[in-house]
This record gives sequence, C-alpha cells and structure tokens, in this order.
Amino acid sequence: MKVICVIPARYGSTRFEGKPLADLCGKTMIQRTYEQAAKSRTIERIYVATDDERIRENAESFGADVIMTSSRHACGTDRIAEALGHIEGEDGDVVVNVQGDEPLISPDAIDAVVEPLLEDSALNMATLVTKIMDKTEYGDPSVAKVVRDKDGYALYCSRSCIPHSEKGHRADAYKQLGIYAFRRGFLIRFSKMEPTPCEAAEKLEQLRALENGFRMKAIETDFDAPSVNTPEDLKKVAAIIRGLPKQ
Repeated sequence: MKVICVIPARYGSTRFEGKPLADLCGKTMIQRTYEQAAKSRTIERIYVATDDERIRENAESFGADVIMTSSRHACGTDRIAEALGHIEGEDGDVVVNVQGDEPLISPDAIDAVVEPLLEDSALNMATLVTKIMDKTEYGDPSVAKVVRDKDGYALYCSRSCIPHSEKGHRADAYKQLGIYAFRRGFLIRFSKMEPTPCEAAEKLEQLRALENGFRMKAIETDFDAPSVNTPEDLKKVAAIIRGLPKQ
C-alpha cells in the first residue's frame, strides 16, 4: 500500500489572494508546508496540485512534483481528485490532503492521520482534531468545530459553536485541523458526489461525506498550530517561525 501526499494550492483565495506564495521568513508558504510534509515517516511521495503558473514555478524551484489542475474546483479535495488522474496507484492506497496554508504542520500529525487507515482496511477517511483551549477560537467562524461520537467518528462539523452551551466555551469542544487522509478510491468517489446542503451552508467540504452517510474518523491529537487564512495570520505564523531553533 502506497501513501502519498497532495498539497492543493490556488492563487485566488478570497480572503488572501496569492496566499501560497506569501513570504514566510525567506520561503514561500507552500515551500514551508511541503518541507514539513517531507519529514513524515509514512509519506512516500509529495505532489503540489495547482491551477496557477506562478505557484507551479515556485514549487518546481524547490524540487516539488507539480500537477496542473482546473481552476473550477470548489475545494481542495476536488483538486486532488483531478490530480490523482495523473498519478499511478491502487484504490486502497492512502492519499493525504495537507492544505497549502499549513506551514507549521507537524510530520507526527501527518503520520497520526495516516496510521488508522493503515491499520483498518474498512476505514475510508480520517482527519485530526484537537481540544479548543483558546475561548476566542470557540466563537471564531474561521475555525471548524467537530462533535464526535463515543468511538471517535465525526457526527457533525460546523463554523458555529458546537457543542452548544449557554455558559459559553466548553472544555470538551474540538476543532478540526487542516489535514485529511483518504483511501484513493473513496476520494475519487467523494469528488463525484454532488455538493450537499450543509456543505454549501458551512463551506466545509467534509460535510459532503457525512451527509451522504459515510463515516469520518476524527483522531484526537495534542498538535495545534495556526493555519494561514488572512494576512494577520501570516504575521502570527512568521513570529512563531522566527522563534524556532535554527535547523
């Protein structure tokens, strides 16, 4: 069984145009994301999937394999599904979706989302969640919240405060991190499903799977690092990078 990582990257982000090429302490954000993924123990090969020549040129400059895709995709998973048409593999192979705005993604976190699919052949899809420690994140619509069942499968994902509490932030609230692992065959099947009502309302692509009756394992992790959704987020991540030990 092969494990590959595909990093979807588009230039035309609504909140932050050109985000993958934003400078982060001397490297682009897409390069930093790629280099973190390359440290994973389980990933065998990494691809960047993009619709923009500027991103392609930058990714190839640091040695990435790049697959050009359509500009019409509504979400990263659909972009990856197209890219898989150019990558040899079997239905049972594992495909990891690391969002291109995760320059601090931990290699251990990548391995954590992959390993359940290597251990359970019936599992089609997994993601990572971590407890919300910062109360402001609980009410932040840019943070996807997740409610799980007793076996660790996602019941629902929302930008709203779930589980709801009249007292505000709950200690058992989880947020979803920007990483998924799929069986290759299921990811392609997922991309062919029609967008669903809750997916459209919440703008969370994982709801397409849940609304169609498929289960998503939501694996708890202690890893928690900010993604980059806005120029303000970029400044916060740059400050973290500047504080890391030199490698």
